Amino acid sequence: MEQFNNVTIIKKANTYFDGKVTSRVVIFEDGTKKTLGIMLPGEYTFSTDVKEEMDILAGHLEYKLQGEDWKVIDGSGVFYVPANEKFQLKVHSVVDYCCSYLAE
Repeated sequence: MEQFNNVTIIKKANTYFDGKVTSRVVIFEDGTKKTLGIMLPGEYTFSTDVKEEMDILAGHLEYKLQGEDWKVIDGSGVFYVPANEKFQLKVHSVVDYCCSYLAE
């Protein structure tokens, strides 16, 4: 999906890691939520409350889910994070991403 139609966008940015990771919340008519953001180079650990789809639109990073080996995305790609887990990122270049919060 190249664009989102009929959505509400929260203007205030979510900022993490001293501004090195930022995102904006997009809410759809059915109540589902996504965030659109940018990550600057660095190493980060995130935790989830619900299952997440991380859609990497551009950039170069490595990611590690609990109990798995490091994997690489260079350009674009998608990975899924289970609910109530932590995951690690090593961001090597600016990453453009879209995170979808999924009902299980």
